[in-house]
Amino acid sequence: MRQLVFFILLQCCWLTLLHAQETVAADTTIRGTQTDTTQASTAAVLMKEHSPRKATIRSAIVPGWGQAYNKKYWKIPIVYGALGTAVGFFVYNSREYIDARDAYRNMLDGNPANDHLIKPRFSQRDPEAVRQYRIGVRQYVDYSVLAFLLLWGLNVVDATVDGHLKAFEVSDNLSMQINPTYVPQTKQAAVGLVFNFGKKNTAR
Repeated sequence: MRQLVFFILLQCCWLTLLHAQETVAADTTIRGTQTDTTQASTAAVLMKEHSPRKATIRSAIVPGWGQAYNKKYWKIPIVYGALGTAVGFFVYNSREYIDARDAYRNMLDGNPANDHLIKPRFSQRDPEAVRQYRIGVRQYVDYSVLAFLLLWGLNVVDATVDGHLKAFEVSDNLSMQINPTYVPQTKQAAVGLVFNFGKKNTAR
């Protein structure tokens, strides 16, 4: 009789323990699902509030405006520094081209009265050398315009990429492990990198 009672109590304890484990596992699964749903909803809200299209259009209209919209304020001085450099080269080369063009014309017009219009740096040069210099500077003017357009385009691309990455969420549990290994076949040591993304499921 005592053995029967002991056996019944043992079965009740086992069933209770099993039910508790199932309850904990179900609760962990529900919480994980709720967390994933919350993260997805947060990303969707961020994507809805922050439009990559707006960042693209704003940077296409005014350089740096898209970066300001993406709250990447530190990039604005870089954008204007790059564009300002291209503009500076354009202005300098344009002036050099005009001076070389006028000097070349005054050298070949046959009128000594116009020699005073030639810039001092060109007055002692051969007309052919001035002409070659004018051609080279003209190419630099074109390159300056091309560089300005390319930099403006990169400004738009940068704002677009940042706009799309704005709602990209990196898990707080992102980790990297370095695992040293030994390869018997080659008798050499090796190093492996292991990246972990997201939360680990501790439920068994």
